Amino acid sequence: ALLLLPLIFLPALAEDTREPAGQVVRRSQSEVRAEALDSLFARLRTVSGEEEARIAERAIWQLWMSSDSPTAELLLKQATEAMNKAALEPSLAILDRLVAVHPDFAEAWNKRATLYFMMGRFEDSLADIDKVLDLEPRHFGALSGRGMIYRKEGKLSDALAAFRDALAVNPTMGSVKDAVKELEKLEQPI
Repeated sequence: ALLLLPLIFLPALAEDTREPAGQVVRRSQSEVRAEALDSLFARLRTVSGEEEARIAERAIWQLWMSSDSPTAELLLKQATEAMNKAALEPSLAILDRLVAVHPDFAEAWNKRATLYFMMGRFEDSLADIDKVLDLEPRHFGALSGRGMIYRKEGKLSDALAAFRDALAVNPTMGSVKDAVKELEKLEQPI
């Protein structure tokens, strides 16, 4: 429950605060979101159990899906719903517009990378993953997505490196841990 506090108070935390010199400073939602993410990532590295890890990870995803623009959030939601219904082309049209209008919205790029992966467009997916990681280097979803693409392409050492990068950020990802173990076995000489 404590991990969700940044999400509950995000709008309130963006309000005016007083600096020591008495000046009023307005903090943007994105600044508050960045601080909350820093806190959650620090917590993710020190969690004591799976449930605590899931709560922190879920809170991170919620922050990534939020934007200073309610319209951007709505478009991301519509694109996700279309993807979930296997309406890939309509989802792509929404995401293309979204990244054009909100190029700093990392999760829009990540969602489009996921969509490209689903479509088998791996080069496009990797290009969008690069953009995600430029905007949010700790995006463990993008890092593990990179690993999945490299594994499908047979680039096993690159896949292993990408999965290890994801675990360096989020050491609680069970499926990524399993992928690392599997790839490490393949690297072992017989």
